[in-house]
Amino acid sequence: MSMARTELQDSGARQGAGILESRLTRLGREEFARDVWARTAALTRGASDFSDVFSAAAVDELVSRRGLRTPFLRVAKDGSTLPESSFTASAGVGATVADQLDDTALWRAFEDGATLVLQALHRTWEPVADLVSALGTELGHPVQANAYVTPPQNRGFDAHYDVHDVFVLQIEGTKRWVVHEPVLPDPLRDQPWTDHRAAVAERAAHGIPHLDTTLRPGDVLYLPRGWLHSAQARGEVSVHLTLGVHVRTRYALAEQLVRAALADLADDPSMRRSLPLRAGGPLLEAGGPDDVDGTAGPSGAPGAPGTGDGRTNGSGSPTELVRERLLAAVADADPAPLFHRAHRSLARPAPLGPLAQLAALNSLGPASPVRLREALEPRLDGTRLFTRVGYLDFPADDLVPVARLLDGRVRTAGDLGLDLAGRLLRAGVLVPAGR
Repeated sequence: MSMARTELQDSGARQGAGILESRLTRLGREEFARDVWARTAALTRGASDFSDVFSAAAVDELVSRRGLRTPFLRVAKDGSTLPESSFTASAGVGATVADQLDDTALWRAFEDGATLVLQALHRTWEPVADLVSALGTELGHPVQANAYVTPPQNRGFDAHYDVHDVFVLQIEGTKRWVVHEPVLPDPLRDQPWTDHRAAVAERAAHGIPHLDTTLRPGDVLYLPRGWLHSAQARGEVSVHLTLGVHVRTRYALAEQLVRAALADLADDPSMRRSLPLRAGGPLLEAGGPDDVDGTAGPSGAPGAPGTGDGRTNGSGSPTELVRERLLAAVADADPAPLFHRAHRSLARPAPLGPLAQLAALNSLGPASPVRLREALEPRLDGTRLFTRVGYLDFPADDLVPVARLLDGRVRTAGDLGLDLAGRLLRAGVLVPAGR
């Protein structure tokens, strides 16, 4: 059965509650993680009033006045995406970029039943960016946002699944959603629904829906990756936001573990050796006298066996040797640095205004309020601070004030030391408080 909560609640009723509880699900983070996250679809009726986040007026402004270019917008109709050339054009003198949105062409497509998909709204609409940043921090996984604007009685896409979790926030109008359980649970990013098109179509056409409901303004639907869904606007224009949660998986951790192990093996001379010659037989058959775990002489004769461990591979195959060494390297590898670096690269830090930053630097004094820039994903490892804008090394005397900064509270430049505060402002790690 689907999970649904129908009681209404003002979004500010619970002071100090996170985004999950106050605006999306009315569940605290721990309860959501235990009962819902990556497990099941969940519908929350009247979760919040989202008029402060997005609206039909915001759609019109973005399309007609912001000079957006592709790929910040897609257009879809009857399950297919229209070519970009059908809704883009040059913007005229002083802005002769050929792929800017053509609002007249978009209007004609929309009036003809096409769905407008405003992509990456966390980069183009500040209230959405603030919501996405807060949710990503709370979940510990990167989040992005798209808006889907569908004319009455139309649909944009056929039944499909996403390779990321989604929160669907109904903004205006109503939309019927039909949700089915996965044909491929927990798909990875390189396992799109088009690889299982027949199974998806069969499940959507003949399976019993897990959920068949109409979303109204303020409703929120959570779908784990892999859950099939299709949606159709009802009697008026529908505007909804999709917050896509790009989850980090155990498979991703395994990838980083193997990469770390391979980096270690690159320093092993025995693993850099060429495979032996195999005349008339499979290359990876059992090793012969030349296949010694040591350094061969110029004539091909083996040198002294081993690289310190005394082992040879005369009775086994190259595959067995490599498997043995790889397993040992995996056992010793530390995937954390690569994993954290990949995680930091999946999102951007909070916006930074260069003019405000320069003004703060020029007027810096002991009483100047400063704070850590948001969404940096900071991590202090020894004397090095890793962030989304690079890393900085610090002398031992600076480690205590740097560590204090990581709680995100406002400090004064005098608390940190003017030299340290100036350095962090120049690096884009600190920003003036209140901005």
